[in-house]
Amino acid sequence: MLTPYAIGLVTIHAMTDYLGQAFPELSQRLPKTSLADLPTPVDARSIVIGEQQRTISLKHDEHSSKIYGGNKVRKLEYLLRRACDRNAQRVATFGTVASNHALATALHAASLNLGCTCFLSHQIKTANVPLALNMHLQNGTEIVHFGGDRAARVRTLRRNLSDQRCWVIPVGGSTWLGVLGFINAGLELAEQIDAKLVPEPQRLYVANGTMATSAGLALGLALAGLRTEVHAVRVTHDYIANPEAMRRLIAKTVTLMNRFDASFPADLGNKVRLIFRDEFFGGGYAHTTEAADKAIGLAREQLRLALDTTYTGKAMAALLHDARRPELADQSLLFWNTYNSRPLPVTPDRPEDTSALPAEFLRYFD
Repeated sequence: MLTPYAIGLVTIHAMTDYLGQAFPELSQRLPKTSLADLPTPVDARSIVIGEQQRTISLKHDEHSSKIYGGNKVRKLEYLLRRACDRNAQRVATFGTVASNHALATALHAASLNLGCTCFLSHQIKTANVPLALNMHLQNGTEIVHFGGDRAARVRTLRRNLSDQRCWVIPVGGSTWLGVLGFINAGLELAEQIDAKLVPEPQRLYVANGTMATSAGLALGLALAGLRTEVHAVRVTHDYIANPEAMRRLIAKTVTLMNRFDASFPADLGNKVRLIFRDEFFGGGYAHTTEAADKAIGLAREQLRLALDTTYTGKAMAALLHDARRPELADQSLLFWNTYNSRPLPVTPDRPEDTSALPAEFLRYFD
């Protein structure tokens, strides 16, 4: 059987490593394991808003993987490769009970023969919660309830990680290393624009959770010389996603990339065109809004696109809001879909064997 490290070595596809092609030294020093089905498709579709017809472009990251799609897999190509290179036997990460990041990490780690521990916290009950928990159980994920004050959380970490060869991935995979996945994605979109698959957008709309996706896209598009504005639609609390934290993440990424490869432009952070959008967050994380619900309905009926209330529905709400503005009538708009499209092969029913599920999480099956 191949070790995880060997699997990582043999699955790199240079044709989709746009960043590595542009900066070979960077690729050598920061390799990635190919987990995603790239490039993801782009197309343009017509929508009717009120009495107005508009054409918008779509970037289909919902099709990024047959295992589990969405935006997380691009980050995991770098993060899980690092875990393999450090000879980890398992990875650990964090999220809420319905976290796309936690589930994507667990499923893709399993594909590399890595175990996975997910430290999960409570959230508002949505239809996705029991599905996510049952998928973790089917996958063999070690599920740990992560709550209480800081001291309690530290004790939980020590109790579960102290004697394991484990590589820890922060919430959302949003480190400078995770950002690289979306610098690569920005370059991928630039290639598709150059091939005239879609026009160069004046505005790109994307859900902004833990910020690596938005930061990477803004850097990648700037690196490609495009003038597209990335509209990062905040869907998490402002202590997680805020403009100052975004600036720090961008600056750290650029500094480290230039340190690994001196040909990487040290001033790239000054060239990003990123707009932080706060007005669509609503009442809290995973709380839907009227605008998000309407956006999800329109996307389903007119775009044949399935969105969610936590992330992509709010990003689409921002695009539709702006598309109604007369002064933007001639602008090209692009929606970057970060929501997994692959159906999970589980039901939302309460599992017969609950021994691997923390008792605190049984409430989501009531």
